[in-house]
Amino acid sequence: MTQIPPFPESLDLIAERSAALRSAVAAAHDLEARVPGCPDWSLRDLVAHLGRVQRFWAAGVTAGPAAGPPPGSAVVDPRPAGDLLAWSAESTRLLLESLRAAGPDRDCWTWWGASDAPMTSGAVARHQVQEAAVHAYDAQETVGKPEPIPADVAVDIVDELLVVTLGSLGAWPHRSARVALSATEGPTWTIDLTPGGARPGPAAGDEPVATLRGSAGDLVLVLYTRIPLDRIEIDGDREVAERFQAWTDTR
Repeated sequence: MTQIPPFPESLDLIAERSAALRSAVAAAHDLEARVPGCPDWSLRDLVAHLGRVQRFWAAGVTAGPAAGPPPGSAVVDPRPAGDLLAWSAESTRLLLESLRAAGPDRDCWTWWGASDAPMTSGAVARHQVQEAAVHAYDAQETVGKPEPIPADVAVDIVDELLVVTLGSLGAWPHRSARVALSATEGPTWTIDLTPGGARPGPAAGDEPVATLRGSAGDLVLVLYTRIPLDRIEIDGDREVAERFQAWTDTR
């Protein structure tokens, strides 16, 4: 696993990627345009989704230790009202304000309790970088100007996704397999997929049956099924790679 970014850096990246989404939306001719990565959503739906997510986590972090998610009454204005982009910017502000007030170590409820990731405000901040970055790409793609996810952001997204998302998916529903993700920026991650779930960073042993190679940004987009496997290089068993991509699709 790569080194976890410092908490202040995560906050800066949430702000930056959320602003990138709004910049793309501001250039759109039609807020009802379909989002290729989430075809059931319009561009308006995409903005509303990210805003609701940010307001939800603002409430959850503010609540601190809890046995369950924050009640709906604790989430401030979860539906867009007035100017959509102003509401979105306020959503980001509320999230960042709650995270700054909490610091990185406050315990809080998270949905990834089954994984090895901590249930803390710092872990929420790290995950919200991922949320904002992928949806910024979605907005850019919708308006015809997709930009690569910044390499440093993408490397940590892969690292975090393997622990949080895969760690919460439960049993791998196919024959056990070892898969590797190799980023052109340098890092390589190895994952054992077993009936006991996904286990990143296994001890040295057998070679992976499939290796996915590409930029860290493209690996993120593959794992989120935003781009097809054909956009990256697959070494080894392609069927395992296809099953792995399908398994990580949590839309």
